Amino acid sequence: MSALARLRISFYFSFGLVLCGCRHGESARLSGAGGTPALLYAGAAEVDITPPIGFRMAGYFDERLATAVHDPLHAKALVLKQGGQEIALVVCDLVGVPLLVTTNARAQASQATGIPISHIVIAGTHSHTGPLFSDVRSGTLHDAAVRKYGEDPHQTIDYPQFLIPHLVKVIVAAHSKLQPAELFAGVTKQEGLTFNRRYWMKNGKVAFNPGQLNPNIVRPAGPTDTDVGVILLTRPGTKQPFAGLTTFAVHSDTVGGTEFSADYEYYLEQTLKRRFGKDFVSVFGLGTCGDLNHIDVTKADMLKGFPMAEHIGTTLGAAVIQESEQLLKEARSRASGTFAVASTTIQVELQDISPDQLADARAMSDKLADPGTEFMRKVVAVKVLDLAVRGSTWPMEVQVFRLNSETALVCLPAEIFVELGLAIKHASPFKNTIVLSICNDRPSYVPTEKAFKEGSYEVTNSRVKPGTGEKLVQTALELLNQVKPHG
Repeated sequence: MSALARLRISFYFSFGLVLCGCRHGESARLSGAGGTPALLYAGAAEVDITPPIGFRMAGYFDERLATAVHDPLHAKALVLKQGGQEIALVVCDLVGVPLLVTTNARAQASQATGIPISHIVIAGTHSHTGPLFSDVRSGTLHDAAVRKYGEDPHQTIDYPQFLIPHLVKVIVAAHSKLQPAELFAGVTKQEGLTFNRRYWMKNGKVAFNPGQLNPNIVRPAGPTDTDVGVILLTRPGTKQPFAGLTTFAVHSDTVGGTEFSADYEYYLEQTLKRRFGKDFVSVFGLGTCGDLNHIDVTKADMLKGFPMAEHIGTTLGAAVIQESEQLLKEARSRASGTFAVASTTIQVELQDISPDQLADARAMSDKLADPGTEFMRKVVAVKVLDLAVRGSTWPMEVQVFRLNSETALVCLPAEIFVELGLAIKHASPFKNTIVLSICNDRPSYVPTEKAFKEGSYEVTNSRVKPGTGEKLVQTALELLNQVKPHG
């Protein structure tokens, strides 16, 4: 069976499970909107999801084979329970987790724990030094290897089938560790780590990553987001967190190379473990950074590879520790309100492709592993092949979790442009609104309508039609207003 045929079956299968398993496609589901605050319970767990050495690596458009493990990849879970409401958040050290995997894992975890499917989030950190699996490139490269060798020496395990039970396992493990807890939440700032990677140039066009000290740069084409979201969990009567969630908006693409790594999140974790103890479970969620990265174009020299990852991770860790000390001192967990969850799935329109475009893309299939093939030609070919198996529309789920009267968590699929996340935060009725991207699926980029007019890499690589991002913002704000405290 060809890669495209396998992908078509996978996409249709996962889409059917979304409709049959979640059953909230047309309208939002709201639960836990009122009541007296009940005792909070929390549990945390993590599992190793590192593939074998030699497995293909994600993140770019050339074939990269893993040669070592710098630091193991993990799936980390937080499970929260208050009254009759339970929430599970899982974040994986992966470039993204496709809909087929998350749909199956959420359904199985729900059956095992009783947590509603719509109350479970499975996100990716967007590490570019994890495995390549379950997309057009992995299928095409796999088929080419089978034709050449009779088998694929670089796909020694079926990674999606390996990943699903591990995701279920980590949710079940965190659920089994539920104990009384207190939740502390806040948002601090960290400057100097994230930069918009799209720039207006002197030729009147927008360029992606135009290079440091490029004299043709006029100005950034968009803003940044320096928010660091912090959620801490402690046991009652203690000031020592046993788990927490950190969020920040900068691409997890600082390392490169051929060693498996969680990127800067690894160094964030190590920094927090030094302060909170070796058993502290550090969960990292990616903010809306589809157009943000770590490159400061105003400087000539820049740390690269693991030194850059360490710089970002330790700097974020210091900011989290400082905010944590303030949160624990002020005891902001006293904010009232019970959990509430609202979710909905919208059908978004995908871009149209012509028969000629599809024929050209199929002709390019054998050149996707060729390092001599021009980058943007690969981007376009992969996009067209992907759209050919997705169809004309695609489901995108938006979830909102009220954690207390001051704090809400918004979960969005895909690589979301920063302006969209900022729009949600600015219009949210909550003091602390933490927005996560690449949740439950990763159908490439979701730019703003403005960016679609400007063009460049992210727009070329996007699958959705203009206006999709604004629809996601509108949907998130509607859900936030559904769960906002009254009175």
